[in-house]
Amino acid sequence: MKFLLVAVGLVLAVTAEELITNNYHELIGIREAERIRIAEKSQDFDGSKIVGGQASALGAHPHLGGLVIVLTTGRQSVCGSSLLTNTRLVTAAHCWRDSNSQARQFTVVLGSIRLFSGGVRIETRNVQVHGSYNSQTLSNDVAVISISHVGYTNAIQRIGLATGSNNYAGSWATAAGFGRTSDSTGISNSQAQRHVSMQVITNAVCSNTFGPSIIIASTLCTSTSGGQSTCGGDSGGPLAIGSGASRQLIGITSFGSSSGCSRGLPAGFARVTSFASWISSRL
Repeated sequence: MKFLLVAVGLVLAVTAEELITNNYHELIGIREAERIRIAEKSQDFDGSKIVGGQASALGAHPHLGGLVIVLTTGRQSVCGSSLLTNTRLVTAAHCWRDSNSQARQFTVVLGSIRLFSGGVRIETRNVQVHGSYNSQTLSNDVAVISISHVGYTNAIQRIGLATGSNNYAGSWATAAGFGRTSDSTGISNSQAQRHVSMQVITNAVCSNTFGPSIIIASTLCTSTSGGQSTCGGDSGGPLAIGSGASRQLIGITSFGSSSGCSRGLPAGFARVTSFASWISSRL
């Protein structure tokens, strides 16, 4: 399974540094929405199409909330999010507003392995974007979503926020989402929720790929060696450690190389410990 490597548009970079994508909706999200919608209608969900990861059973990642997005243009896009309380979720700021597109509504999808059908579906326009979010560099790529009250079930549960000074380098963490399984755009690419395990790397190592203007203290990166990564459509989704009630959110899926998610280059996330206070004050 390969997930989101969110990045659109071109960010200024020094020669030899990889570019990220900052025009997510136009280049990735809109296409993913249509691909997933068609795939859900036309294919089964036996998991045989998953590449580099595993299909997720219902309830395996009960904190994962899919986002079906309506843009101000009327077009649809998709992202992911993480449930923090009965009324709050966290996602990437670029899911609400990237360098070129603005959302006007989210439909939050909870308790479903499918994005366009099933589960609990709640519409909202109440989204708070971090005040220092930069749509060009994707720094401070965090937003809090408010929804009407949703009850917890075996398939819908909150996730805790990581706090403290641990940089998690060397730790194995799990990303989950509804995005594509490779750089291919074919509808057989993916159609249901999946997850993948990736190892956290230091920011110094990650900066060798993307440069210091992109990799800052509040960034967290993972290795994607072995063909496992986030990919198009996974933006805003969770990177978590632990399991069950002890599961903690350490990253919010943010970006990858504009050249795609199959090159073995690092994946970038908003580092939750850097934003825990900001998020908690809005719960």
